Amino acid sequence: MKILITGATGLFGSYLSRKFMKEGEILALKREHRSKGLLENSDSGIGWVEGDILDPLSLEEAMENVDMVIHCAGLVSFNPEDEEELRKINVTGTANVVNAMQAKGVKKLIHVSSVSALGRMAEAKVSDENTTWVESKLNTPYAASKYQAELEVWRGVQEGLDALVVLPSIILGKVSDDRSSTQIYHYVLEESKYYPAGTLNFIDIRDAVDITYQLYKKNLWGEKYILNHSAVLYKDFFNTMAKIFGKKAPSKKVSQFQIKLAIFFIGIGRLFGLTKNPLNKQTAMLSQLSITMDNKKVQEEIDFKYRTLEESFRWAMSNEK
Repeated sequence: MKILITGATGLFGSYLSRKFMKEGEILALKREHRSKGLLENSDSGIGWVEGDILDPLSLEEAMENVDMVIHCAGLVSFNPEDEEELRKINVTGTANVVNAMQAKGVKKLIHVSSVSALGRMAEAKVSDENTTWVESKLNTPYAASKYQAELEVWRGVQEGLDALVVLPSIILGKVSDDRSSTQIYHYVLEESKYYPAGTLNFIDIRDAVDITYQLYKKNLWGEKYILNHSAVLYKDFFNTMAKIFGKKAPSKKVSQFQIKLAIFFIGIGRLFGLTKNPLNKQTAMLSQLSITMDNKKVQEEIDFKYRTLEESFRWAMSNEK
């Protein structure tokens, strides 16, 4: 079996690449003159093929004799200025992957979406796989791009593809992975003082990979699954992290006034090119919400045993692979 993985240089893609090696030959898509990212020093025998999800011809060439695609490539950004780039990479890129698969007769697709694709509403306390996207001022451009990308996958399903869609929450990798989703560690490592009032949904990268693999082995095509351990208050999340990291935990709950003030000054700084801070009105409002991404569907399917938050943090700081 030959499997093509897009985004293999990133966090989820690199771990999935290693996990799925037991299923056959892994081909990792990489743009020309770009590094191998988190697989740079890997001698695991992963094959590399040059291509770009924004170059349909290179995708078709990469899919020659391929049996399955795992689509992890995408842009994560909460900067309002990246809206066009998000649409191009996440939506058009996914459409290109689906179209190339159809052109080359590749039938099976594992698509990595995001819980962001479920959308947000201030009054909603729980989201699951049946949550319907509703236009809301809380939906970031990133969320909209992931939702629209998922629509491209379901369009492909209607046209004959077998797709399995996974929607991870915040993924906890290793601190040394140094990817967008692991930047949250630095908030405690730098001993920041304030914490938001809301909840954070998280999953250990190893659990996310194991669940994805188990769902694949059960041939659950045509389904989508939330990958999430649980929701925890930011205060408790940071306190647990600080205890294990040997740092001082954030101790002051941020007020609405402080958020508004921060947004104002960051907006001014961004205007003059002085900051790339992702905080804006939407992300600030989201951090104040309490919402749970329900993992019941996964549990009914495979009854998974998750690693504890403490285990994830200890591993994150260790030299263990």
